[in-house]
Amino acid sequence: AEAEPLRGPTYEAMSAAARDAEVWLHAGSFVEEAGGLLHNTSLVFSPDGELAASYRKIHRFGFDQGEAVLMAAGEDLVTFDLPQLTAGVATCYDLRFPELFRGLVDAGAQAFVVPAGWPARRLAHWTLLARARAVENQAYVLACGTAGTHAGVEQAGHSVVVDPWGEVVAEAGAGEETLRAVLDPEKVATTREQFPALKDRVLGVTAPRRDRA
Repeated sequence: AEAEPLRGPTYEAMSAAARDAEVWLHAGSFVEEAGGLLHNTSLVFSPDGELAASYRKIHRFGFDQGEAVLMAAGEDLVTFDLPQLTAGVATCYDLRFPELFRGLVDAGAQAFVVPAGWPARRLAHWTLLARARAVENQAYVLACGTAGTHAGVEQAGHSVVVDPWGEVVAEAGAGEETLRAVLDPEKVATTREQFPALKDRVLGVTAPRRDRA
């Protein structure tokens, strides 16, 4: 009932906020209505308030219930260029699907921004997966976790920034908190050069053959 068009009230408010603060702003996500379909859509704004990226969440949570039924799946991987690096966008449940992040790496991503409403009961998965996505892709992960409760469900919080080697640069607690972290774009290049695991990827691996007796 509260769905909006892409350039609706949320867009206008977040655009103004980015412009007023003169910052790059990831505005979380909202329910977008487009062509009769609903999407879980994220918006990113540049310091002048212009839309730098919009991403419709690809992996919908719910196991044939909730979001998985109500929302349409996005189809496009999305990156945007910051002054010194390229960032890829993912949302919440996407964090469980490494192939999405591999695709973002192939599109040039050196960092991933992942806002989420992640339940407290799966906090261990949240921190583990954030570090895994950083290590396997040799990229920064900026994972912003909802604090408090959402729809009566206690949220994990624990926003975290992980560097390309998998080290935690900054981490919040369970409550509302502002994190500050310095990202070094050169660390992405250095990590990928010193430990060039991405060069050893083998694509198109087929399912194992079953020999018949």
